[in-house]
Amino acid sequence: MDLNYRFSADVADIDRDQVHRWISEQSYWAPGRSRSRQDAAIDGSRNFGVYDTASNRQVAYARVITDGVTFAWLCDVIVDPTVRGRGIGVVLIAGIVAEFELMGLRRIALSTNDAHGLYSKFGFTDLDIPETWMERLGDPNS
Repeated sequence: MDLNYRFSADVADIDRDQVHRWISEQSYWAPGRSRSRQDAAIDGSRNFGVYDTASNRQVAYARVITDGVTFAWLCDVIVDPTVRGRGIGVVLIAGIVAEFELMGLRRIALSTNDAHGLYSKFGFTDLDIPETWMERLGDPNS
């Protein structure tokens, strides 16, 4: 791991204001997400961050929804645009994968439009049988 950054699974470390700005203003999957919905998502998930060791400023965030036994959904993965290209995403996903490998989950799923290369480094692949997966879409403003 890059010594300039530290990975944390401690929810107390999360900069909720910053995470909300990233998700609501810069993500393609949840533009306009309200602060109350973001806080509820944080409270209902396992949360992870990467922090600059010199300033302790949060530079990346992700959350995982899981039963802790069989399945997990990795979502809301975002890296501060000012530090992209420095391996921060690798630090984040490596830390998350290490945490969840110990659980022996059957599946960790995610959805991405643009980070296939990052996730493939950690063993994520396309769905073997995508036609078996279904979804039910809710409010697009959620």
